[in-house]
Amino acid sequence: MDRKYFLDLAARGARFPIGADLVLREHSDHAEILLNGNELGAVVAEAARRYDTPLAIPLMDLSVEKSQLLAALGVPEAERDTYHLPRPLSADDLEQIARYSRATAVPRLQANIDAVRYVADTTDLVPCAMAIGPFSLMTKLLEDPITPAYMAGTGLTGADDDGVLLMETALEAATRVILASIEAQADAGARLCVIAEPAANLVYLSPKQLARGANVFDRLVMVYNRRVADLLERRGLDLFFHCCGELTDQMVSGFASLNPAVLSLGSSRKLWEDAQLVPKTTVLYGNLPTKRFFSDEISEEDVIALSRHIVSSMRDAGHPHILGSECDVLSVEGREDVIRSKVRAFLTCDLH
Repeated sequence: MDRKYFLDLAARGARFPIGADLVLREHSDHAEILLNGNELGAVVAEAARRYDTPLAIPLMDLSVEKSQLLAALGVPEAERDTYHLPRPLSADDLEQIARYSRATAVPRLQANIDAVRYVADTTDLVPCAMAIGPFSLMTKLLEDPITPAYMAGTGLTGADDDGVLLMETALEAATRVILASIEAQADAGARLCVIAEPAANLVYLSPKQLARGANVFDRLVMVYNRRVADLLERRGLDLFFHCCGELTDQMVSGFASLNPAVLSLGSSRKLWEDAQLVPKTTVLYGNLPTKRFFSDEISEEDVIALSRHIVSSMRDAGHPHILGSECDVLSVEGREDVIRSKVRAFLTCDLH
């Protein structure tokens, strides 16, 4: 797509949440819809139209690629959510994962692929792919991802330490599965791809090591995400990169170096300050504290005030911006009306 498309969206004052989950949970058969591509695609399209955005952004379900990877290794479905790799993966394991992922999709991934196709074939919306980021998937595959990440920050590699080797092979496996997932969604008609990489943050990467100049962020996060960005460029898909974790300026600059069409950051960041780190060809998206919309600690009036503050500050910074959620807005049982009212507040309030 022409990068100007996203810049024009920002210039027109677009504002929308990533809100497919809110729409999905309105359906009593939401669990069944997750496995039916056409019905899931209809939900994604309904969310785009409800929130007045041309971008049909799917559910940010970060369990899909883990299930795909573990299916390739023969792990039973009932065990996948809590399963952790017991040992480093071999070259044969990695090839088996790649071969399986090119040929087969687990039901949830197949539904996502079919949902993209539904949007592409039956609507005038922009069909969007969705995938977890490589580092975030790795953290789901290891029982303890923090220790090997720290050891890598001291300069150790897989040749020196089995824990680091486990992490390195999990990263490689994760990347292969993600690339296959993106390829399948691109084949189905996706024109934009959301990469959700929330774990690439200071919980997993030592700020002290980073401050001392350790290359662990580039080595564990950026190297693999560059492979993802390269694939998107080859396939002609734009990148919508998302990370809502606690970040340093170095991390934001690194994400910006991927040349995303849209960069989505969490409410811990001040977007008007991050504008100095991000080229004006990348739209900054967010970053209302929507993770707290279920709580009475933040009111509709607070949401309106924050919306005005963010928009005004971004206008002063002179950077393209779309007001939106800091992450996907999840439905919380018993608090659905509260969450929707706050979403409606930022969508309809006067921002001047």
